[in-house]
Amino acid sequence: MRTAIDRRAWSVLIVSTLAFTVCFMVWMMFGVIGIPIKKQLGLNATEFGLLTAMPVLTGSLVRVPLGIWTDRYGGRIVMALLMASTVPAIWLMAYATQYWHFLVIGLFVGLAGGAFSVGTPYVARWFPKKRQGMAMGVYGAGNSGSAVNKFIAPALLVGFGWTMVPQVYAAVMAGTVLLFWFFSHHDPKHLAPSHVKFRDQLKALKNPKVLKYCQYYSIVFGGYVALALWMVQYYVGEYGLDIRVAALLAACFSLPGGVLRAVGGVLSDKYGAHQVTWWVMWVSWICLFLLSYPQTEFTIHTIDGPRTFHIGLNVYVFTAIMGVLGVAWAFGKASVFKYLSDEFPHNIGAISGIVGLAGGLGGFILPILFGALLDFTGIRSSAFMLMYGVVWVSLIWMYWTEVRKTELMGQHTQAPPLSA
Repeated sequence: MRTAIDRRAWSVLIVSTLAFTVCFMVWMMFGVIGIPIKKQLGLNATEFGLLTAMPVLTGSLVRVPLGIWTDRYGGRIVMALLMASTVPAIWLMAYATQYWHFLVIGLFVGLAGGAFSVGTPYVARWFPKKRQGMAMGVYGAGNSGSAVNKFIAPALLVGFGWTMVPQVYAAVMAGTVLLFWFFSHHDPKHLAPSHVKFRDQLKALKNPKVLKYCQYYSIVFGGYVALALWMVQYYVGEYGLDIRVAALLAACFSLPGGVLRAVGGVLSDKYGAHQVTWWVMWVSWICLFLLSYPQTEFTIHTIDGPRTFHIGLNVYVFTAIMGVLGVAWAFGKASVFKYLSDEFPHNIGAISGIVGLAGGLGGFILPILFGALLDFTGIRSSAFMLMYGVVWVSLIWMYWTEVRKTELMGQHTQAPPLSA
C-alpha cells in the first residue's frame, strides 16, 4: 500500500508541474507577442505595461477562491476545469484587432495564472511534512513556463506571425487538460472537513504574519512576473537586439527563476524558511542596486581639456546579474511557501491563495508602473530603481519582526536576579 501511495504522489507532482508550466507559458504570452502588438497599435510604454499586466490581474484575483475551492473540492477537478476554461480565450486572442479587444481577452486568458494556488496545496498534501518544501518547490518550477514562452513564441512569431502563437498555445493547453486528467489522482482525505465554512477558512488571514509574507512574495514572485514580461522589450530598446536574441537573453533570468525553485524548496526544508529568505533579500538588494544605474555619459574638465566617460552595464554583465537575481528569486518563492506550510498546515489552500494574490497583484501593478516611470523619466533602468525600493521595505520589515528576535549564538535568556 505504501508503494502505491508513493507512486500516486509522484504521478500527481509530475503531471501537475507540467500543467503549471503550460499555464505559466500562456500567462506570460504578452511578454513576447506584446512587442509586435505594441508596434501595430502604436502604444506608449504605459499602455504596453497595462497590456502585459491584464492577464496577471485575473490570475491574481482568482487565487483566493481557487485556493479555498481546492481545500473543499480537491485539486484535480479544480485544476482541470480551470485549464479547460482558458482554451477558448487563448484561441480568440489571434482574432483581436483593437486595444480593448486584447485587454478584455487578456483578462480571460489570465485565469491560467490561478493554477498556482490550486496546485500548491494539491501536491503538498500528497507528501509528508518534511518533504512538502521539496514538493512545492518542484511544482513551483513550473514558473519556467515563462522561459519556455521565450523559446517558443519568438520562433512562431518570426516564422508565421504573432497570431500563430495563441493558436498553438490553445492546442497545447487542450492537450494538457487531457494529460492532467488521466495521470492525476484524488484523495478524499485531502479535503477540508465539510463542516468548515468559507468564512472559517478565511479567519487565519487576520494573522499579521500573513501580511508580511504577502510583502515578501510580492517581490520574489511579483517582481519575477513583472520582469519576465518586461525584459524582452527592455533588451530590444536598451541594446537594440533582435526579438529572438532578446528573448533568449531574457530567458537567462526566467529559466533559473523557475527551474531552481525546487532547489529553494530543498534548502528551505534543510535550513528553514527564514534563513533562505533573509539571504534572498540581500542578494536581491545588491543585484537591483547594480541594475538601477542608468547608461551614463559624463564630462570632466581636465587641464588637457574636457574628457568624457561612460558608465553603464553592457549586455553581458547585465544578463549575468539578471541571472543571479533570477536564482535568488527562485529560492525566495520556495522559502516563502515553506513559511506557509510550517505555520498554516491545515489552511494552506486559503493562505497560499491570499499570498499568491499579493504576489500576482505585484506582477500586475509593477509593469504598469515600469511603463509610467519610463514615460515620465525616459530612463529604462527606473524599473529596477522601483524594485530596489520595494526590497528595502522587506529587509527592514524582516529585520524588525524576525532577525531582532533571533537568539544570538552563546546568548541565553535568563531570569532577572531576585531582589535582596
